Amino acid sequence: MLSVRVASAIVGLVLLIGVVSFGNIALGIAIFLLTLIGMYEYYNAVSNAGYKPIRIIGYLACLPILFIGLNGHYKAVANYISLFKSINYFSFTIFIFIVVLFSITIFMHDKYNLNDISLTVFGIFYVVFLFSFVVLTRNVDNGKFFIWLVFIGAWATDTFAYFAGRFFGRRKLLPAISPKKTVEGAIGGVIGCIAITVAYGLFINRYVEGIAVYNYVILGLLNGIIAQIGDWAASAIKRYVNIKDYGKIMPGHGGVLDRFDSILFIAPVVYFYLSFIIIK
Repeated sequence: MLSVRVASAIVGLVLLIGVVSFGNIALGIAIFLLTLIGMYEYYNAVSNAGYKPIRIIGYLACLPILFIGLNGHYKAVANYISLFKSINYFSFTIFIFIVVLFSITIFMHDKYNLNDISLTVFGIFYVVFLFSFVVLTRNVDNGKFFIWLVFIGAWATDTFAYFAGRFFGRRKLLPAISPKKTVEGAIGGVIGCIAITVAYGLFINRYVEGIAVYNYVILGLLNGIIAQIGDWAASAIKRYVNIKDYGKIMPGHGGVLDRFDSILFIAPVVYFYLSFIIIK
């Protein structure tokens, strides 16, 4: 029902505003919990297709998000990341990770196989890796302003794509993956994302100096495109494993991965744009 969906969205928005307002640590803990739920939903989804992901590995992989959030400061996070940029530490970590996974398939070969390993690792990249950029974005200088570029980009794209598709949609875009998506809706989503991102950017510029407006145009364009890729990616996985929603934690919206599918893809875009172009 529409009323349930709207009520759920309002509750979710209030909770989000509260969590973000409390600061880095609160958001870090919240994203850590969402990541755990997201991993649970993803593993349930692929299990529905007959696969057996190694769940404990995926859940343990969520811990770095909690660590990053609890640090609560950009410099601390930078130091943490720089540690793992060292080729020795990074290579050692990957080596241990590979040994553990293959040991499981060797000594538990009657239960797990190569497909199970692959889907376990893919889930970590899809959920944990992408979710981590929400926390990293909040931790940068002026992150309390920049973090909203992630959420606004996803919501603006989704909202404008929906209404543009509803009123102007004629040509199907990806009928095999998402039958209701149209070319007109996709274009409307990008245009709407640019408009809302620029409007929010002008608001940000009251508090953060030195950011040219064209940066918000570029971010709006990138987010408008990437957000829809995130949406289609989630739809492709659900169609493959034959489920409608990842979960039911959010009435009218489905699970965490249903609601955050676009955000997962936008967060890295915002973080890297800030890091490479704006903050440097």
